[in-house]
This record gives sequence, C-alpha cells and structure tokens, in this order.
Amino acid sequence: MKPTVDRALCIGCRLCEDTCPDVFRIDEGGLAYVLRSDPPHELYGDVKAAAEICPTNAISIQAV
Repeated sequence: MKPTVDRALCIGCRLCEDTCPDVFRIDEGGLAYVLRSDPPHELYGDVKAAAEICPTNAISIQAV
C-alpha cells in the first residue's frame, strides 16, 4: 500500500491526521502530506479510513 495526498485538492481539514497520525500530517502551510509512504500492515485500516473520510478525495492509495 502506498498512500499519496494530492495537495492541490487538500483543504487542510486535519481529518486524515486525526484518523491516522502515524501516516498523515499537516505541514506549516496547513496542507496534508504523507509521513510514511510505506506504512506497516497494521495501519492499513486507518489509512483506508483516512482516504474514505477525506472530504475532497485528496488521498489515494496504490497497491504495491
């Protein structure tokens, strides 16, 4: 699993960081970024939940 954030779509709502802080963070500019591009298997559920809850669909997940 490889999560990515489309920063052009991100509105900085922090839902991803709140849902999965081990993978997503908000930078000084107020936009999300991926902290761990290759998260461990035990975080997959949280990564998927963060992608589903994102109001702008800025998070995508690629199979690796």
